[in-house]
Amino acid sequence: MNIDQLVKKALRLEFLSVAQGLTLYESLPLPVLMSIGFELRKLHNPDMKVTWIIDRNVNITNGCISGCKFCNFYRPLKHDKVYIATIEEYAEKIEELKCLGGNQLLLQGGLHPNLKLSYYTGLFKQLKQLFPDLKLHALGPPEIVHLAKMESMSFSDVLKKLIHAGLDSLPGAGAEILSDRVRKKLSPVKCTTTEWLDVMRAAHVLRLTTSATMMFGHIETLKERLEHMVAIRSVQDKKPAAAKGFISFIPWPFQDKNTVLQKKYGIRNNVTPEEYIRMIAISRIMLPNIRNIQASWLTVGKETAQMCLHAGANDFGSIMIEENVVSVAGATHHFDANGMQQAIIETGFEPRLRDQEFLYR
Repeated sequence: MNIDQLVKKALRLEFLSVAQGLTLYESLPLPVLMSIGFELRKLHNPDMKVTWIIDRNVNITNGCISGCKFCNFYRPLKHDKVYIATIEEYAEKIEELKCLGGNQLLLQGGLHPNLKLSYYTGLFKQLKQLFPDLKLHALGPPEIVHLAKMESMSFSDVLKKLIHAGLDSLPGAGAEILSDRVRKKLSPVKCTTTEWLDVMRAAHVLRLTTSATMMFGHIETLKERLEHMVAIRSVQDKKPAAAKGFISFIPWPFQDKNTVLQKKYGIRNNVTPEEYIRMIAISRIMLPNIRNIQASWLTVGKETAQMCLHAGANDFGSIMIEENVVSVAGATHHFDANGMQQAIIETGFEPRLRDQEFLYR
């Protein structure tokens, strides 16, 4: 199949193989790849609006046994700086969030062996009692796998308990690259590729809305990046018809500052703006069954993220009132609500505030 045939296939929203995606990625000039991504974006989101959200990322704990080589936020359990957030701290942060117009808490933590399922269900219930309108976008597949193993429960049963306690949606955290070759080197304690995908399958059966992510630019190959997308696409393709499944895909480049990968192995984030824009465009091409693609302004900056809106992205994500994990690894970009809206307007689009289900507020 020649290039023109592959492009036509992509524009018909047909599934491309990894080899076909590689051909387009490696053969097409950036402006052409961007134009394909933009045409596909218009098929999914013809109103030419760019969505954004006000939420807050709060870390439940920095105590973690995962030991991921790309993370310098976590602390070993016996470290004197290990903390577990208190309900008073949550309440203060949520009140600040509400004052800024937000109502979603992105709630994440490490793999802490002393925090059982009952801890999370109790926390979720308490937060919902204090703030009935609060939306909990919380945990992620690695935590679900960790809890399931500790409690000798299925992924589905863990999710049911969390949903009953107040979980509204499940972030696509901990995906990194869905290749066991990569995962064994970067995060050997964390869930496998199959486990990550199986958690998401279980979530979709339960009609729990999820997102999918990809952290790239470290030890993975380009082929593994596209295999990651195909794996996500396959899970989305098999979701129940009534489920939203993966509501968005968010790729971002590895942040290297003071990480083990950088200090011990000399591996740095060498993702250029052009490469990131290419990844946004190929994400749109390879994922015709996921409506929303987010540009990670936090890790690539305003200008590159703006270019991504012309390459297939239609979402700018959160203003990130609080973010700790990638920030301590070198992500230094910042936006407030006005700045984010202005950045969107500068690209010729209309900013629209959304909720976690991508509904306009």
